[in-house]
Amino acid sequence: MKENEPLITFRNAEILNGENPVIYDLNMQVSPGDFVYIVGKVGTGKTSIIRTITAENPLLSGFGSVCGYQLNGIRFRDIPFLRRKLGVVFQDFQLLMDRSVKDNLEFVLKSTGWKDRDQIDKRIEEVIAAVGMSTKAHKMPHQLSGGEQQRIAIARAILNKPQVILADEPTGNLDNETADGILRLFRHINSEGTAVVMVTHNRGIFEKYSGRVFVCRDEHCEEQKNDEVLDLSLTI
Repeated sequence: MKENEPLITFRNAEILNGENPVIYDLNMQVSPGDFVYIVGKVGTGKTSIIRTITAENPLLSGFGSVCGYQLNGIRFRDIPFLRRKLGVVFQDFQLLMDRSVKDNLEFVLKSTGWKDRDQIDKRIEEVIAAVGMSTKAHKMPHQLSGGEQQRIAIARAILNKPQVILADEPTGNLDNETADGILRLFRHINSEGTAVVMVTHNRGIFEKYSGRVFVCRDEHCEEQKNDEVLDLSLTI
């Protein structure tokens, strides 16, 4: 990909949830360094957009490309290579509960082709430090608070230096103070050039931390213009 080429592009795309369209005519472009929010009521297709970006949901209509891969008819063998360019953070952390923080991160690196022991250890130390969890590598997930588990999930997401982080309600299970810390961490990662696409219901987040806002409603998802006042009832 060229340096300034968009990382994510949708043109007139139809977004599916299973076999059913939930969003028609999606037009979206995400470039390096962008911070993008996707907001809307439950069931309006926000998470389906994330699943389309990761090629979990097929794109049958319109055009879509992510990190140099065209989504229309993407080959099954290419999907793992696409996903290595993405870091995904979920609401429920999705850590492996039977192994330590370090072993969680090591599992991901080995699963994505890392073999050198020293390089694996070095990268794990780097990402744990980046999320402020250097003293927690030996802990089991159940020994961590919700905010700490989410920080480890973010560390996992940045292991392979992704071009885009996709965060699906990453603060949904956290109290406001902890959520604020997680947002500051995302903003720091974004400031270093990684694009972030975040699904959220938390109006306080996108009011406090500015970014581009796409609103899902009435089977469409459109970017809010700078001079528009967002109807916050749409996010409840």
